[in-house]
Amino acid sequence: MFVAIVVGIVIGVACFAPLVYGMNKARMATPTSNFGHAGSLLLGVLLSFVALGVATVVCVMFFRDLAVPFVLAEAGGLIAAAVVFGVNKQLRR
Repeated sequence: MFVAIVVGIVIGVACFAPLVYGMNKARMATPTSNFGHAGSLLLGVLLSFVALGVATVVCVMFFRDLAVPFVLAEAGGLIAAAVVFGVNKQLRR
């Protein structure tokens, strides 16, 4: 069970990367760009949720008894990454 929690935390933190990438792409968007600000952000959110969903489905398919701790750790890792990112961003200002 410990391994499922650690892997869930790692995947949750890794699933925050598409959100950061989308935010950085949105910051670089020009007013005349085709993708625009919202498109980049929404693509980052979509990729993050797809990665979370795929990891959850794989865990449920192969390790059903470890699904609950894995999913909770995954969500906790994503939330912790978002909090650390937000606090870091505020402290750098």
